Amino acid sequence: MDDLWKYEREALAAGHTCICGCDEAGAGPLAGPVYAAAVVLPLGAELPGLNDSKKLTEKKREALFPIIQEKALSWAVAWVDAKEIDETDILSARMKAMQLAMDRLDPRADFALIDGNRDHGKHFAITTPHRCVVKGDSLSASIAAASILAKVSRDRWMVKAAQEYPEYQFQKHKGYGTKLHYALLRQYGPSPIHRRSFLKHL
Repeated sequence: MDDLWKYEREALAAGHTCICGCDEAGAGPLAGPVYAAAVVLPLGAELPGLNDSKKLTEKKREALFPIIQEKALSWAVAWVDAKEIDETDILSARMKAMQLAMDRLDPRADFALIDGNRDHGKHFAITTPHRCVVKGDSLSASIAAASILAKVSRDRWMVKAAQEYPEYQFQKHKGYGTKLHYALLRQYGPSPIHRRSFLKHL
């Protein structure tokens, strides 16, 4: 677990006092919002099994979700909906969601560790002082925690959307472009929560 704190320790050594990890979930799906989370953890917090959300089972993510919320000094979740993704672009929407999540932290972070290698899109940029960490959700405890909060929050949103639009079976594929999802799209056409800009080849 200790090696997951390397980037947080480096930021503290550089003089920052409140460091958050930030990650997003749902950049690739054909439907639903893109979610982001920001998490400030106490240095060295014990979170058994913490890892990149994509490497964990749904059951493990759900189990870690309340533990992260409980142990975090602060955490926040934000999202940008499908309509705005279509009006701007997915990269800008990802950046906006991440910055919105960081803006909601209390206490606010004075430095952020951002998953990936992008910190700005055409319409939005990360404004909190930050460092981009490629594969950060596997290398930083704070980013890994944020990846879990973002992923679980988005999955729960899609399960609720499945009740409103049952014909698309969102609870099964969470909006991703599976064979089943494409078949249902061809059958029913897009719903109000589909990203039209992602469906141009349909």
